Amino acid sequence: MHRDLMCGEVSSTVIEKKIKLAGWVSKRRDHGQLIFIDLRDKSGIMQIVFNPELSSKIHSLAKELRSEWVISVEGKVTKRLEGAENPEISTGALELLVDSMEILSRSKTPPFEIMDNNEVSEEIRLKYRYLDLRRNSMQNKLKLRHDVTQLIWDYLSEENFTHIETPILIKSTPEGARDYVVPSRIKHGGFYALPQSPQQMKQILMVSGFDRYFQIARCFRDEDLRADRQPEHTQLDLEMSFVHQNDVMNLVENLYIKLIKKIDKTIKIDNKFTVMTYDEAMKKYGSDKPDLRYSLEMTDLSEIATKIESNVIQNSLQNNSILKGLVAKNWHNLGRRDFDRLTDLVKKQGAGGLIYISISENIEGKITLDQTTGPLNKFYTQENLDEIISSTDAKPGDVIFMIIGQENIVNSSLSYLRSHIAKEQNLIDDKEMKFLWVTDFPLFEKDDSGSWQPAHHVFSSPHEEDYELLNKDPGKVRADLFDLVCNGVELGSGSIRIHDRKLQEKVFDIIGYSSEEVNNLFGHLLEAFDYGVPPHGGMGLGLDRLVAMLCNEESIREVIAFPKTQSASDLLFGSPDFISDEQLDELSILVKEKEEE
Repeated sequence: MHRDLMCGEVSSTVIEKKIKLAGWVSKRRDHGQLIFIDLRDKSGIMQIVFNPELSSKIHSLAKELRSEWVISVEGKVTKRLEGAENPEISTGALELLVDSMEILSRSKTPPFEIMDNNEVSEEIRLKYRYLDLRRNSMQNKLKLRHDVTQLIWDYLSEENFTHIETPILIKSTPEGARDYVVPSRIKHGGFYALPQSPQQMKQILMVSGFDRYFQIARCFRDEDLRADRQPEHTQLDLEMSFVHQNDVMNLVENLYIKLIKKIDKTIKIDNKFTVMTYDEAMKKYGSDKPDLRYSLEMTDLSEIATKIESNVIQNSLQNNSILKGLVAKNWHNLGRRDFDRLTDLVKKQGAGGLIYISISENIEGKITLDQTTGPLNKFYTQENLDEIISSTDAKPGDVIFMIIGQENIVNSSLSYLRSHIAKEQNLIDDKEMKFLWVTDFPLFEKDDSGSWQPAHHVFSSPHEEDYELLNKDPGKVRADLFDLVCNGVELGSGSIRIHDRKLQEKVFDIIGYSSEEVNNLFGHLLEAFDYGVPPHGGMGLGLDRLVAMLCNEESIREVIAFPKTQSASDLLFGSPDFISDEQLDELSILVKEKEEE
């Protein structure tokens, strides 16, 4: 071995003993005849000292050392001089007096200094990812990711789950996004697809009798470019037989509570997660993934709007619009520029504008119109104001924000404003993880052409009491489906699956699949259902996002060893890249030249 201990493991137990250490030259300081080096490895830093009185040859060699050279040294551990200690590191009271050294590897001058507080562009960081990963913060984040994965393995193993690896090369089936496809050299014109999730395979494992399955699965989706999406991601995938919705939810909830408390005891987390239906979430927060670290609930004011004599409001209501509002507490000091800025904010989300009522602060008794300001105040009667204040529970010093328009636009715009207000008013506790189960999603939704599509995926079971609506009104059918949300982010989605062939075929029929398409895309699953399938359900939970939250990072790229850029490029390996003509010929692929736009 080139070392006896890791740099951060050196302690008072080895004082006056001779040991070997190895690592990277982090910093070098020349103090007269003495040369001090901070030697770094994944465990930490150890100060090593080169003294010409111990070895003039090694001291001369040490003068050549530069940042990121890899060396192995041997020497005696001693205490640092009084006053020279560094309390910021675990080895700060010790140093190693070097009497022999071997240079294991030299380094070019790095494009950036390997330190945590060094501002480096993401492009440079990803191009030289092997250097970026040497930073202590990156080492800690990937170690935390390992700890999370290990805790998942241990917990699910104790709960009698079996870890099973499913194939990466599978058949292309519709899963919600585009497939990444892989051409087959053996089957001319044939293609594999990379899995968007192991959905059908884990259901078949339930048919196979494994009862409880899990996998830390790699998933691939050829999605349109978005700020914080990766073409490949990692998820905790699990499935259980003979369960109801609560069984799956309780297992995942207990896992996450135990995991988070183990990883970071300072994080605030409820001992029981909130449960809310989809309809309730949309009504109160305008979103199916609301952040519950703050209140700012919305109120439907559409009934009151019918009584307001304003052409703007009445004309909007004639187009099946709604009026919803929320109250920002103690924000009466906003000026015209602030309201204009907030109006521009919601307009960018599609809203036609922003209506507000700002209430003066020092009011005793009833709030009257002359004690409020707003763009439509001249159209309100005192009765209108009383009803709005009563419905929203607004108080002196508050501002009531309202948006009128189509329901989807109002919800998305007001939800965006809600998040923005929470940030501006410092309502968010960064050390809190507020979990929420959202249940009873619609099973179907209409696409732009008016055709029914699965709201999540085609395998979710409808509520038993809604079966008859499959023929009458598919839009009203609720799915036995549940999402896990934390701090306004969807962490995972699950459902109880359809385990009856005829019911599954009915869902395919509503979506518009022909019998031939069903047989081609899902025949293997339906045939398996003919041989005895237990009721089953499960979840897919994003690991990257969970780890990012635990690290208090906005971007999942910070917790992935080798991530892609926002344009789905790998700057380190230079992918995607072109392949040779020989490879294309072997696969019988002809690349068409893209026409210039």
